[in-house]
Formats: sequence, C-alpha cells, structure tokens
Amino acid sequence: MVVSGLPAATSTERLDELDDECHVMMISIIGGDHRLVNYRSTTTLHEISEEGMNGGKTEVVESYVVDVPAGNSKEDTCCFANMIIGCNLRSLARITEKMAKFHL
Repeated sequence: MVVSGLPAATSTERLDELDDECHVMMISIIGGDHRLVNYRSTTTLHEISEEGMNGGKTEVVESYVVDVPAGNSKEDTCCFANMIIGCNLRSLARITEKMAKFHL
C-alpha cells in the first residue's frame, strides 16, 4: 500500500531508484492535481550506533527539489513540501515502530 501525503485527488509518482544495499530511494512526482511541479526526492537511511544497544537507531534523511509554481513563493512551496515530507516520515516512523515490536 502506498500512502501519499499530498492533499490531492490524484498523484502519479515514479520510483526512479531503489538501492537496498546503500539504503537509497529516489522518486519523482510526474503527475496529479497538486502544485508540486517537477518534484524529485532522495531518501537515505543511516544507522546510528549507540554503545550498549543492539541495533542502534536509524536516521532518515530526505532531500528534494521542486519547481516554484506561478503565483507562489519559494518559501510557500518549501513549507508545503516540508509539511508533506514531515507527515510521510511520521507515518513511516509509526509503521516501523509497530514492525519492530513484533520482531523483538
């Protein structure tokens, strides 16, 4: 199941790269009835080791580029994209925390 955080009826996203070994995922939004034009993002996972802990923690870093639509400011566009990313990352955290409980 894919859950998009976009407040839109439709969004077409393309998986550009998925590298399990390097823990990298790149996507592009290529259509939909929203204002994220030419949106491309890269999500990476980085293990954070902590002494005395088995497995440590994982840091998720997402970076993106997006065109600023006519009638919008750069700040408004970034604020909107950051809000969507934040919602998606919180959703990812909830899902992985639930999965971790079952695998302990």
